[in-house]
Amino acid sequence: MVKDGIVLGKRYAVLSKIGAGGMADVYKGRDQMLNRYVAIKVLKKQYKEDENFVRKFRSEAQAAAGLMHPNIVNVYDVGEDRGLNYMVMELVEGITLKEYIERKGRLSHKETISIAIQMCSGIGAAHASGIIHRDIKPQNIIISKDGKVKVTDFGIAKAVTSNTVSTNAMGSVHYTSPEQARGGFSDQRSDIYSIGITLFEMVTGQVPFDGETTVEVAMKHLQQEITPPSELVPDIPYSLEQIILKCTQKSSERRYTSTGDLIQDLKHSLVDPDGDFVRIASAGGDSDTVIMTDKDLDDIRNGYDDDDEYDDEYDTTDVYSGKGYNDREDGDDEYDDYASGRDSDEVNPHMHKIMKILTIVVIAIIVLILVFTVGKAAGVFKSFGGITTEDDADTSGKVTVPDIRGMTEEQAKAALKKKDLGIKPIKRTESKKYKAGLVSKQTPEAGEKVKKNTTVEVVISSGLVKSKKKVPDVSGMSETEAQKKLEDSGFKVTSSFQYDDSVESGNVISTTPEAGTKAEKGSTVTMLVSQGTDKKTVPDVRGMADATAQSTIKNSGFNVGTVTYDYSDSVEKGLVISQTVTPGSRAAAGTTISITVSNGPKPEEKVDVKSFVGQQESALKSWAEENGLYTNVSDSQYSNSYEKGCIISMTPSSGSISKGGTISYVISLGAKPQDTTSGGNTGDNSNSNNNQSGSNTSDGTTTGQ
Repeated sequence: MVKDGIVLGKRYAVLSKIGAGGMADVYKGRDQMLNRYVAIKVLKKQYKEDENFVRKFRSEAQAAAGLMHPNIVNVYDVGEDRGLNYMVMELVEGITLKEYIERKGRLSHKETISIAIQMCSGIGAAHASGIIHRDIKPQNIIISKDGKVKVTDFGIAKAVTSNTVSTNAMGSVHYTSPEQARGGFSDQRSDIYSIGITLFEMVTGQVPFDGETTVEVAMKHLQQEITPPSELVPDIPYSLEQIILKCTQKSSERRYTSTGDLIQDLKHSLVDPDGDFVRIASAGGDSDTVIMTDKDLDDIRNGYDDDDEYDDEYDTTDVYSGKGYNDREDGDDEYDDYASGRDSDEVNPHMHKIMKILTIVVIAIIVLILVFTVGKAAGVFKSFGGITTEDDADTSGKVTVPDIRGMTEEQAKAALKKKDLGIKPIKRTESKKYKAGLVSKQTPEAGEKVKKNTTVEVVISSGLVKSKKKVPDVSGMSETEAQKKLEDSGFKVTSSFQYDDSVESGNVISTTPEAGTKAEKGSTVTMLVSQGTDKKTVPDVRGMADATAQSTIKNSGFNVGTVTYDYSDSVEKGLVISQTVTPGSRAAAGTTISITVSNGPKPEEKVDVKSFVGQQESALKSWAEENGLYTNVSDSQYSNSYEKGCIISMTPSSGSISKGGTISYVISLGAKPQDTTSGGNTGDNSNSNNNQSGSNTSDGTTTGQ
């Protein structure tokens, strides 16, 4: 187990364990570089020495890392540190679609389509990258707190371009496509089939095929037609039902060819729920008819081991949220398949004959075990002292989960204790079959083999399902019409009111409980009735003090938006310069009005003066230009101290000056030339009257000395 506080890859601090799966543990962590919370999946200790498992773990990360999409749980990083192989993923706060369905019973058609469009967008992005998910199910769809739908767990995903497309790696059997069930070719249409099953569960609250064993469920996917959702939910829109039926066609040729086409029909269904626009190809055509031979059926039965079933219909542990991310309870299928030698990618085509022989041997062993088990039950083997076939004697340390459905919580606890198993009630809900206080569901299911000390999660019945009726959709109706329809359906009716810009005054906005959900006959349904648009006059807050303006906006029935500040030469500091909504206009109550407040005149920018005395004139000019200043030659003089072109003095010479100001300076003409004529004439053209000499500077300025 990874200790809390450890830092992986010198970057990811492990905070706490939030989930455990068959081959990896999941921790909440913090990315110290980007300062964000992440989920860190760490390969379990018993697998890290197995190169094949490590390869599969990295393949999962690499497949998912290339999928950057808002509707996919993003993989940020993968690495190895101190012998720990880890994968860093996006931490999503929310619940799985499975949990959401269980909470609501079933979803409205609008909500179903909204979730489906986001789900298909994420899966479509994976398909565009050449990756099929192969395990689409509600447990792998996360709904974040802000309503964003994200697809997760690409644990058994494979590149479409893989050399071997046939696989025995099964996702959850309740959602698997017929071609996956029989180990055939899998492409994006296999994902579309699983999408269709997920849509079915969203609108009906149940999966279309169920059974006592995984083999039984797989056979139904192969041999039975799906029940039209309208038989379970009579008010389902016709177009949505047709979309589901097209997704779940047995022949992949008759399904949608891409998620893009599926999304197009889903959007069409929103605007035309009862439209007849979904086209399902006829059963004829060029598609092959699948004929299941006895050998095929045996292969399917052998391919599904109920003991290795990945999760069950009511899996509540596959949660990815800020509270906890529980990886698949029985492990990632692709990893499990590899460990048991079932991954077709590892089978050499030249070994088929040997594999057939091994299959026959395995079948023979299974037959012997069955004969021995039946014989023991009949007392045939009682004479063979010392022979033990009890599950508790399993050398693998696993025990068979007993069937505790219909037991009281205490009875179930006692039955599980005999098998060295624990019990954990996870929720209480109504049941169609079991009375209050009895176990109605269990996970893992009865007959599954698990390790000792495993905790069995149970659902306790809160009582038999009472007489409930679906709340009709009365949105958009007048209050009178809606009340009559609800009362005719057997409900009591009350009304509440609120302003609404989109619904005409007097018409119903929504109901509580919401339309489509079931409620007890005789219970009260509250209608939310529109009072129309609540428009008010926008006040003029220009010229008001900041606090006064904000108070005026709020008192007028509007919301204060962003307050920004700007310089103004005309508006006093602290007063409002402008507002985003025109004063005097009419706007709906609650409209947001932002304001701009004056900071007063913009202050002069000052520049600290730098001395250039003794430096060349060009240096001063360059610096002055960079700092927004001007220069002026005030004088030029001969100097024995400064070379020609150097600055003798400057004004100002220190302190600061406003940008745009002028620096004046005296420039050196160099040393005064000596007089070469006799008599000591210095050649300075001295004027006896004023004792001054003059010279011309390079810029035409005459200076005296």
